[in-house]
Amino acid sequence: MSAMLQPQIILLKEGTDTSQGKPQVVSNINACTAVADVVRTTLGPRGMDKLIHDDKGTVTISNDGATIMKLLDIVHPAARILVDIAKSQDSEVGDGTTTVVLLAAEFLREAKPFIEDGVHSQNLIRSYRTACSLAIEKIKDLAVSIEGKSLEEKKNLLAKCASTTLSSKLIGGEKEFFAPMVVDAVISIGNEDRLNMIGIKKVPGGTMRDSFLVNGVAFKKTFSYAGFEQQPKKFLNPKILLLNVELELKSEKENAEIRLSDPAQYQSIVDAEWNIIYDKLDKCVSSGAKVVLSRLAIGDLATQYFADRDIFCAGRVAEEDLKRVAAATGGTVQTSVNNVIDEVLGTCEVFEERQVGNERFNIFSGCSSGQTATIVLRGGADQFIEEAERSLHDAIMIVRRALKNSTVVAGGGAIDMEISRYLRQHARTIAGKSQLFINSYAKALEVIPRQLCDNAGFDATDVLNKLRQKHALPSGEGGPYGVDIATGGIADSFANFVWEPAIVKINAINAATEAACLILSVDETIKNPKSESAQGDAAASAMGRGRGGAFRGRGRGMRR
Repeated sequence: MSAMLQPQIILLKEGTDTSQGKPQVVSNINACTAVADVVRTTLGPRGMDKLIHDDKGTVTISNDGATIMKLLDIVHPAARILVDIAKSQDSEVGDGTTTVVLLAAEFLREAKPFIEDGVHSQNLIRSYRTACSLAIEKIKDLAVSIEGKSLEEKKNLLAKCASTTLSSKLIGGEKEFFAPMVVDAVISIGNEDRLNMIGIKKVPGGTMRDSFLVNGVAFKKTFSYAGFEQQPKKFLNPKILLLNVELELKSEKENAEIRLSDPAQYQSIVDAEWNIIYDKLDKCVSSGAKVVLSRLAIGDLATQYFADRDIFCAGRVAEEDLKRVAAATGGTVQTSVNNVIDEVLGTCEVFEERQVGNERFNIFSGCSSGQTATIVLRGGADQFIEEAERSLHDAIMIVRRALKNSTVVAGGGAIDMEISRYLRQHARTIAGKSQLFINSYAKALEVIPRQLCDNAGFDATDVLNKLRQKHALPSGEGGPYGVDIATGGIADSFANFVWEPAIVKINAINAATEAACLILSVDETIKNPKSESAQGDAAASAMGRGRGGAFRGRGRGMRR
């Protein structure tokens, strides 16, 4: 009786929402599976696209897991972890973003019945981590190296990797056209790590096949003044001067006061302004440059001056484009026109201004240092070109990864089935509960081939049974077999050139397992609704203080 009369201990502020224990873990798992169900249908070559319409009225059509996850405004704290792993997969590898979300959600879904039956989360986490390291070791064993091949062979292999990535995108129908283009672009930047050395320019109109690759730099014609049309539009082996200088007639600053004793002196001041600009222009011309680019404005006087001397100029060039021109041509951006020596001038084989659709492009090709490339994308709707750009970004990342970590594995769900079989076999050698947990991890890996079948409209149960039978062959010949999207059966993914870099799978399994373990280890969520209003109150009081300070001292006789 005395125990019942004891007062309740209030530990947290009133209005705090706490949920803990088993129901909390299950609730988090349900939230994560709900998020995964959104991107589930985008997996693979037959994946569907999502149209996302935000509050600003922007419409995005995408098939890329990371893009969709970013645009979904997810507020559930546990489900946000899936958004983070999709972003990390995108920045680290570039592809496999849908895969990583699906795997994490499937690991959680397989863990849910154990949690409901009272298994401690830490037991599951320990087994999942063991299974993860075993899976990664197995991928490394199965991976095939593309090192030591000739450049042509390597290009072919990399194009196969790019095709596999592009096949699941909106431009999958044109993968034969784009894959070699992506490979050439990545090889042209060499060991350069900065991805912005590959520029992608979008020009609406035409068909996808009108897109082209420039081994150098291309950018849209900038704003130009009178006299521009009189300039030559094509040069062979020109010297290129890159400036961060304004070549415009500058009058003296407003409100400047000049005292003159003689009206004739006024003319000398006006002449000085003109002499300054002419001096700058003469120095540009005497440098021997035939193409002058500046990040700041090049005025009408300068444009006409250069036109009279057969020099091409463009002002207000975007900083990113100017940096890429500098990298491509071997030039250096100058902040002054004084003492311009030959070493700071760049050069390229051909410079020309060309019409692309209804835009005019300045194109520098055959560049000496060749550490940059530009892909000019054509297509119908703006949303379509935007999605094509995202698809090419993924393919570029994949080819870069394959070049650096030169091992590939069979795609099409083949590697997932092989790891699944290996883990099931390994689980039989373990006594105790962890046998069940590793088995459930192995079963979760089958989500990739199953989803590939579902998205293509095939009977997933039938195809998975065939795959299990093939992968269980003692000779091991069934290892590279995956889903055949064309026929609805199974096929040797290696023979069909459905390849992906091993790093993609390793990263995806690692990130998915980490996310699943993190969500399983959370057993209590504390949400304090007051903190939001407290922040608002604090901001209001800070403003009040600021205003008080502003008004204080206005009246002289104010009392303190």
